[in-house]
Amino acid sequence: MALPRFTRLGSGPIAESKPAPPDPTGPLIEAIAEPLLVLDGYHISHANQAARALLGEHIVGDYVRLALRHPAAAPLLSGDEDGPIALNGLGGHDRLWELSAGTIAPGKRLLRLTDRSAQRAADQMRVDFVANASHELRTPLASLIGFIETLEDANGPEDADTRLRFLSIMDGEARRMQRLIDDLMSLSRIEADRYFPPKDRIDLAPVLREVADEFATRRDGQRLALGNIGLGKAVVIGDRGQLHQLIHNIISNAFKYGREGSPVVATLKVAKGFARLSVADEGDGIAPEHLPRLTERFFRADPGRSRAIGGTGLGLAIVKHIVERHKGRLDIASTLGVGTTVMVELPLTPS
Repeated sequence: MALPRFTRLGSGPIAESKPAPPDPTGPLIEAIAEPLLVLDGYHISHANQAARALLGEHIVGDYVRLALRHPAAAPLLSGDEDGPIALNGLGGHDRLWELSAGTIAPGKRLLRLTDRSAQRAADQMRVDFVANASHELRTPLASLIGFIETLEDANGPEDADTRLRFLSIMDGEARRMQRLIDDLMSLSRIEADRYFPPKDRIDLAPVLREVADEFATRRDGQRLALGNIGLGKAVVIGDRGQLHQLIHNIISNAFKYGREGSPVVATLKVAKGFARLSVADEGDGIAPEHLPRLTERFFRADPGRSRAIGGTGLGLAIVKHIVERHKGRLDIASTLGVGTTVMVELPLTPS
């Protein structure tokens, strides 16, 4: 005898049970790139892919304090506050996350983790930049003040030689401050223009020759050798003033760090849709561990030598920003005891 499909209880109508509608929370939070956790009480009922990648694939169903083990998160996880709360070191010692919470239903809360690591790094970069700029200006300024105070007492005719020597040093320190301020202003202008792409058609060959002429009168035995440069071939979309500064900074660095009497070789070639400028010196070279940091502001592989030859620590930082604005690529190769080659590739303009 077959069993009946429905069982009647009392005199009411027969009702067939229906499955519960699917919970849309899962697909919804999966579409969001930030780590999100849905809490049912104190347990994680849903976690999107970003949250699982950060905290582990096992966290769904876990007690939230076991999944998110950070002392600063305790007040928010217990429901005492909604945040935001900074979680320093979550997912790595240099990471910073901001945790916030909101109620989505009775007994259910949504936890959101926002990555603030890049913002903190940018803030720290600004702090370091101001500190480094202040230090670089303070040193020559202190020298100037000291020499001025000394000269105030050296007024006799027998102090003429001392005055001339001190004035020469003061002139050097003042010019050092002027170079630093000029580079700071250049860097500021380049950063302000970074979101405005250049529009002019510039042939790099005459710009390179123009810069080469500026270094033709050196008296220290160094000379600049130019490779075979043709006109009208290396045409790029660019800002002529910035491209002139880029070439000048690279060649100037090669002269500063090349050996006395050794040549600096600059070449300009066209290959695979790019204009390729390379400048090579025969100097002491740069240690491999320093190469990734050469374009950082105020970084110097040899601080004493750099300051002695008048370097501001901003030359290659300016070059990097100009290359980025022109959608190009910068590469620096160096061998200790042999020399350094700086290469810049810029996309050619269509004919």
